[in-house]
Amino acid sequence: MSSIKAGIVGLPNSGKSTLFNALMQRQIANVADYPFTTVEPNVGVVEVPDERIEKISQLTGIKKIVPAAIEFVDIAGLVRGAHKGEGLGNQFLAHIRECDAILFVLRGFESPNVAHPFGKIDPKEDLEVLLAELILKDLETIDKKLEDLKTQAKANPKLNEKLKFLEKIKKGLEEGKLVKDFLDREELAQVTDLFLLTAKPRFLVLNVAESQLSGGLLNLEAKLPSGTVTIFAKLESELSGFGDDEKKEYLSTSGISQTALDKIIKESYKFLDLITFFTIAKGTQVQAWPVRTGTTVFESAGIVHSDFQKGFITSQVLKYQDLSKIGSWQKAHDAGKIQTCGRDYRIEDGDIIEFKSKI
Repeated sequence: MSSIKAGIVGLPNSGKSTLFNALMQRQIANVADYPFTTVEPNVGVVEVPDERIEKISQLTGIKKIVPAAIEFVDIAGLVRGAHKGEGLGNQFLAHIRECDAILFVLRGFESPNVAHPFGKIDPKEDLEVLLAELILKDLETIDKKLEDLKTQAKANPKLNEKLKFLEKIKKGLEEGKLVKDFLDREELAQVTDLFLLTAKPRFLVLNVAESQLSGGLLNLEAKLPSGTVTIFAKLESELSGFGDDEKKEYLSTSGISQTALDKIIKESYKFLDLITFFTIAKGTQVQAWPVRTGTTVFESAGIVHSDFQKGFITSQVLKYQDLSKIGSWQKAHDAGKIQTCGRDYRIEDGDIIEFKSKI
């Protein structure tokens, strides 16, 4: 996994692009420092706020830091019938397939100047439309796969178990369920080659107006699943010209405790099941890397550099908490706090890793 990519998905005029612009206020200037560098016009890379990387920089005396990053993709608006190619449906669905997760933007604001495609504000209905289109597209994918397998199974009876498994998925989808919700992790791993849209992690963002801080907002939130994040995308986008102190003061006086980016980054880490590890490159650069929980040190070596994985020998691992308490890598080594770990070691959040490689 060279990068973490989240697709911003919603109906037309839901505020997707406004949210994207608000997120880009924190866009990293020098993208080339990141493990992924190709950024298309509708793609932006934002840093993950993490005070630990600053602390590691201070303790090691290494000034250059590269924070972890998440790539956000502003995907074309969805319309009913997208699974059949209506509107920009084919483009929409193709972009989702390339993403690790989906961020659904639901409209909660009224505006006489911005028409809602259904003529009314109902984020619950909007969500149902979005999910229905993904389910219908996945059903189309499953039906095609079943058709192929049924033909193959006539000559190879061993495929009958696979057929039963796919029939189970089809039944769940026909009942309006999302694959992510009725398959366990091992079962999901068996269908990664199908790129099912409803198998992707997802979370919901309710986009409202600043005027809704008092009145009406709770009724909208109550209709949506728990964990939905409420944002003021237009307000935060307009604040792009403010200085940091001015922005914080304005948000505070408006009763907004966190920026949209901070909320979304925090939730992105949670729903993508991510943790962060750090590397110190030849004493010149401290870098943070997002990986999924359960990632091995061998897999992580390949994320940092393919040569580290090809020539992997072992790794030296220091816990961030130990470095923070002891004060330096050398002192931590003298205190026996640095572990030598083989390729099967599963990385923990905050690990500082030095890879030992033949190459």
